[in-house]
Amino acid sequence: MNSGVIIYQVALDVPLRRLFDYLPIKNDTNILPKGTRVKVPFGRSHRIGIIMGQQAHSAFTPEQLKAIDSVCDNAPLFPEELCEFIEKTAQYYHHPIGEVAFTGVPLAIRLGKPCESLTKNDETIFPNEALTLHADQQNAVDLILSKQDEFAPFLLEGITGSGKTEVYLQVASAILQRQKQVLILVPEISLTPQTQERFIARFGEVTCFHSRMTPKQRLQAWLKVRYQQTRIIIGTRSAIFLPFANLGLIVIDEEHDASFKQQEGFRYLARDVAVLRAKRIQCPIILGSATPSFETIHNAQTGKYHWLRLPVRATSATLPEMILMDIRHNKLEAGLSNALIKEIEDSLKKNQQVLLFINRRGFSPTFMCYGCGWLAECERCDCRLTFHYKKQMLICHHCLHQRPEPNECPKCQATELHPVGQGTERLESFLQIRFPDVSMARIDSDSTRKKGSLEELLEKAKSKEAQLLIGTQMLAKGHHFPHLGMVAIVDADGGLFSVDFRSIERMAQLIIQVAGRAGRVHEAGRVIIQTFHPDEPLLQHILHQDYAELAKELLVERQRSALPPFSHLALIRASANNPHLPETLLKEVQQALQSTSQGQVSILGPVPAPMLKRQGQYRYQLLVQARERKPLHQLLHYSTIFLEKSKLGKKVRWSLDVDPIEMF
Repeated sequence: MNSGVIIYQVALDVPLRRLFDYLPIKNDTNILPKGTRVKVPFGRSHRIGIIMGQQAHSAFTPEQLKAIDSVCDNAPLFPEELCEFIEKTAQYYHHPIGEVAFTGVPLAIRLGKPCESLTKNDETIFPNEALTLHADQQNAVDLILSKQDEFAPFLLEGITGSGKTEVYLQVASAILQRQKQVLILVPEISLTPQTQERFIARFGEVTCFHSRMTPKQRLQAWLKVRYQQTRIIIGTRSAIFLPFANLGLIVIDEEHDASFKQQEGFRYLARDVAVLRAKRIQCPIILGSATPSFETIHNAQTGKYHWLRLPVRATSATLPEMILMDIRHNKLEAGLSNALIKEIEDSLKKNQQVLLFINRRGFSPTFMCYGCGWLAECERCDCRLTFHYKKQMLICHHCLHQRPEPNECPKCQATELHPVGQGTERLESFLQIRFPDVSMARIDSDSTRKKGSLEELLEKAKSKEAQLLIGTQMLAKGHHFPHLGMVAIVDADGGLFSVDFRSIERMAQLIIQVAGRAGRVHEAGRVIIQTFHPDEPLLQHILHQDYAELAKELLVERQRSALPPFSHLALIRASANNPHLPETLLKEVQQALQSTSQGQVSILGPVPAPMLKRQGQYRYQLLVQARERKPLHQLLHYSTIFLEKSKLGKKVRWSLDVDPIEMF
């Protein structure tokens, strides 16, 4: 109906896929622009919302509509471009627009506290002298800068140590000279200080944005971005939603990294969202990696992205020697063969720094009774408890449930209980006994819980204060260890037999990234890969550091199987403490979607999740697959309408994951 007055459409941070209609403030004739924060009545309470638009019509009568209570700021805090970007992102992921709008927003802004402009500073960036580029780097810089006034996505594929960061720095310098802002996205907080150091050394001033900052620090960073009081921003995935006023370049470092995907709530992939924002702003975006995701490689192969390559290291250092170590008939101690222990010993005698990589934290992943075969399992999840020796606890790494190490078997009362398998803690314990005079550092999520502990351990690694390093994938992500001479992959077989079609891609990325830490400065490094499957062809590609050939083979397999990037996926997940409810709900969804799919979309399931029970919830999932995005999204739109109206949907926790990168 035509109400004859302005009706504001307001985004509220609630789990509903819609905007809410409100009348103007009583007796106020001012028109409120898009992006304005307002306080509005909602049910029996009041909430802070963002004006996303206005219209002259509403499905409700003027008598049914409530008026805005008050305006929080003198001018819009959210730029119009950001509001439109939020709308497009919410539409693509079929997620409540209010939750998207408040992604990464500091608490003070969520609560409606006054947030006016900071005192204007006259920040002037004086770039320090840049390094001399080799020919491939110079070519990359020139091509990117030739597109600086338009949307242009670039895949910058460079082997580890090839100088990708220097390309970022020199492109950023040219963008900054035009008074524009630059955003650098990194996958992990642990990489933020390292990247920050490089940019501060070059430009003198950088603003960071990530979850380990205090609320006050996040608010200051958010406002500095909004009012253009900072021009270089380094952040993790939520930084893509910052209120840039004049963004001229986006860089995604280690673009292949799964940490760019938000796995709970609003399940967005920051890499893809960043490409969308660059397109809307019309600025270049660089996706950098030594091991690009297959989706990005496919986009480069089909001409959607410009493909830039850095095939040689920027320094005189050569690529490390790769050695495949067959351990099929070897006795292992803490997962290490005698041959590998001897290699470690020889490297330490040469005063080389050594890194042992194993992607499992804790002492051992299994705790069992030798008498009856009982295994310690989590009561709330379908998984085994991990034994942590220092805590003398059995801990579930999924729900964090923990209980003390038992003295006897609860099944047969035997006392022959033993940890089976190895993690970082067990490896550290063994090596401390084997090499008592060698300084060590274990770097995993257990050893870095305290504030500042990660930075302290990384500094020990960089300075060689710790000669023997033990760590998980935290050490694989772009860190620079100048003294590292040898890297050992303790268990290379984990990704070969997973049910996830991306497991081999991820395993290759992880091994090559870890290997790339070796021999970056002083001498050629060595990488030793322990495996029970030395004849596996895919491992041979990794051995020869031929990621391109591996990607070529696996992309052919994916095309034959109609898997991404040759099709598009979405997962509808449902969970409840009653095992029958989620399966029943997804059967209803499957039947409803099947009648409307018209054969363009495949609907597979429902099936139990690979881990059926997690955190006390029974989980089922429905896989929706299509070769084209349009019919897929039409069906997903219908599915959210169906689920929101379903009575059973109100009893079951459900979620929609567009472009899932994990099938668990």
